[in-house]
Amino acid sequence: MKKTFTAYLLVILGLTQGCKHNVAQWRGTDRDGIYHETGLLDQWPENGPELLWVYEGIGRGFAAPVVSEDKIFINGEQEGKSFLFALDLEGNLLWKSPNGDEFLGEGFSSTYPGARSTPTILGNLVYTSSGEGRIACYKASTGEEKWAVSIVDDLDGEVGYFGYSESVAVDKDLLYCFPGGSETNLAALDRFTGLTVWSSEVLKDTFAYGSPVLVDLPARQILITTSRHHLFTVDRSNGELLGSYKLKGYEFDGEHCNTPVYADGHIYFVGNDVAGQGAVKLELSQDGESIKEVWRNEEIKNNFGGLVTVNDHLFTTVKGNWLISLAPDSGTVADSIKVATGSLIYSDNKFICYGNNGTINLVNFSQEKLEITGKLKIKEGTGHHFSHPVLASGIMYIRHGDAVMAYRIK
Repeated sequence: MKKTFTAYLLVILGLTQGCKHNVAQWRGTDRDGIYHETGLLDQWPENGPELLWVYEGIGRGFAAPVVSEDKIFINGEQEGKSFLFALDLEGNLLWKSPNGDEFLGEGFSSTYPGARSTPTILGNLVYTSSGEGRIACYKASTGEEKWAVSIVDDLDGEVGYFGYSESVAVDKDLLYCFPGGSETNLAALDRFTGLTVWSSEVLKDTFAYGSPVLVDLPARQILITTSRHHLFTVDRSNGELLGSYKLKGYEFDGEHCNTPVYADGHIYFVGNDVAGQGAVKLELSQDGESIKEVWRNEEIKNNFGGLVTVNDHLFTTVKGNWLISLAPDSGTVADSIKVATGSLIYSDNKFICYGNNGTINLVNFSQEKLEITGKLKIKEGTGHHFSHPVLASGIMYIRHGDAVMAYRIK
């Protein structure tokens, strides 16, 4: 009986871990901006890495691509409609599928129209959302829509002033989303049917622009995310609120867009609020119910370029065109280097910073020191340079408005 139980447990654990590592999604396997590539170029050629191909025609937006074993998926807006595009690894269009209306905005927000969210892939299913909050599931092989749910019409949620920007998270059975309504604040859907499994009012706080992180703790499986005024944890089995941390300050056009990062029992977050949230390191208890502040640095601010933790140091880019490193125990600046402020990812002891001015910097990180060893200016594409870089099998994928590009960096 003991052997049978042990074998059963190993199978279950294998399925859980396999599910986790088969997910291709926003900011890498664990949504922490870390890509597990090896053998990448330590230095780029003078004119930048080799450009393999460019595909133009994905429409407006800032949504990053996501890469499976044989396809690239990316969202774009064309003539006010949202589309999910599938390309092969040579940059050829395989199919595109509609996903309702895309976000165009009003007033100031109309200067940032287009797709926001990165698709999530698990097995032969792709999950994505439009800027108007239509969450849909498609067959990865054909683009056939399996089901769709509106956060407004079906979940009593609301679309933020700058659009619904969440990249939905999935695990073995469920899809998690933040409609942001007073009653259906957070929801879990059956990922095969789209039916609501549970909904939770959590803190009854309204929307933010980030995306959730799924963490398996010793005591339970939890979700970590942000609302307008809080960072909080919930039990993924039922949506029960476990712990919360009040975020300081609030900025209407830039608040709480970053995805939190979880690493070694701690949660890291960087805000961009005028009132001084800044960067924070939080200690999370093993049951997910206690969130305690370790330090907070109000001077370190980042809007939506992301953050990365390496060797317990927090890295992010800040205004004035700096990549900075914050010390583990105090949150003070331990090191910095001049780069174009923008989106940040990490792999193979290297940071890749895609600046808001279109300049990409390769930054080697060795013996706790930062050194620029490559530079590339993005010339293809249109609009703002807000998308996050993506790495897969030695290829760097960059989205700039209507274009997606593939560069060999291995």
